[in-house]
Amino acid sequence: MARTEYDLCIIGGGAAGLVVAAAAAALGAKAVLIEKGRLGGDCLYSGCVPSKTLLHSAHLAQQMRSAGRFGLDAVEPEIDLARVMARVQEVIKGIEPHDSPERFRGLGVEVLLDQGHFVNKRTFMLVDRAIRARRFVIATGSRPHIPDLPGLNQVPYHSNETIFQQTEPVKRLIILGGGPIGVEMAQAFVRLGSEVTLITRGQHLLSREDIDMAGVVEEQLKADGVHISFKSEVRQLSGQAGNIQMAVCTDGADIQIKGTHLLLATGRQSNTEDLGLDKAGVITTPQGIEVDQRLRTRNKRIFACGDVVNQYQFTHMAEHMAGVVIRNALFHLPARVETRVVPWCTFTRPELARVGLSETEARARSIAHRIYRFPVGDIDRARTDGIRQGLIKIITSPKGLILGAAIVCDQAGELIHEYVLAMAKKMNLAELSSVIHIYPTLAQINRRVADQMMKEKLTPTTRKWLKRLLRLRGT
Repeated sequence: MARTEYDLCIIGGGAAGLVVAAAAAALGAKAVLIEKGRLGGDCLYSGCVPSKTLLHSAHLAQQMRSAGRFGLDAVEPEIDLARVMARVQEVIKGIEPHDSPERFRGLGVEVLLDQGHFVNKRTFMLVDRAIRARRFVIATGSRPHIPDLPGLNQVPYHSNETIFQQTEPVKRLIILGGGPIGVEMAQAFVRLGSEVTLITRGQHLLSREDIDMAGVVEEQLKADGVHISFKSEVRQLSGQAGNIQMAVCTDGADIQIKGTHLLLATGRQSNTEDLGLDKAGVITTPQGIEVDQRLRTRNKRIFACGDVVNQYQFTHMAEHMAGVVIRNALFHLPARVETRVVPWCTFTRPELARVGLSETEARARSIAHRIYRFPVGDIDRARTDGIRQGLIKIITSPKGLILGAAIVCDQAGELIHEYVLAMAKKMNLAELSSVIHIYPTLAQINRRVADQMMKEKLTPTTRKWLKRLLRLRGT
């Protein structure tokens, strides 16, 4: 049996694996990329790309309905879900060539559409080949977590891996899960004409976020027509396609929920099965592959990155981790994963973006902090654009060092990056107050909230001394 030597063997062709492979080839390394399905992974086919495309169509439909607010005739859009989903697939196909085997082979990467497993600490076995490499990278990603619910095995359901193939009208959609996927899909489908019921075990949506920030999204979903059931446990599922019944215990009361379709948005689990990781000396936990801050497994020749390590399951973090792997595996530099400044966004309308500590986390860890808030509706650009909802909240140290930021408003995913940079450079909030921001833009809110800290410093005693020092004559 032939044995091939490589500098780097990458297992998994999602966001993390593709970045590692491209970087390795650019540096002149001999790399092989092994993927059992399609290159591109969850992000391209069932994650970020299709979900944001679907949401954009849904938001446009809502704008048509609300045109009366802007002096135009409101129009109820005619929704053809098949046409909307066809556009989703068009967008995917437009991006697909960038992630294709042909492109990566052109870069100098050997691409093998196959699957295999480790047989020892230095060998990955395919059906007819033994792959040996100086370093291995496991980037096999994650998949939807399917909960063990009574009757679920008898009921048809969707996950994010199948929902974007749904072309027939969805009359009544039941969604399990109040995290980002569940919340985004709830708004997408209700704005595309479905009746939507969202069921969550939590006391509020988006449990990683502060309740005041998540509450803005929650109120918009309710205004859109989403029925939300909090503190709920599924007791029994039954029925068939087009007629699904669900018995739910909600805050101690038993209720019955009916729908035509069911979407499970109950989290993710890492793809670690059938890889022979025990023979490779790689430790796994229920959360994923165990790695150190340099993304090394217990076998220092094997790295893992992306969703499979289950630290931050975002495409942008998968790309960041890939860079850490390259610096460690090829350059032997002690690069570490960034954990202090990690931004993310839920792409509802309004969007909810955050970086760093939340207020809840700061309190739970007994970290000394101050909070500064500013309502988005008080920004002139928000008024011109008819944006009524929104809030920005900044968490700082007592001396003003930015510890975290959260924004809930339209374009929050864009606005948050000023704080990402500020935190990365360990800036003080006062420094943002002196930066010129274009008028009129939503970004002015970043200066306005910083001004709150400057006003806080202007105490009556400070004003008194300034008046004396500057010989001011005001009251």
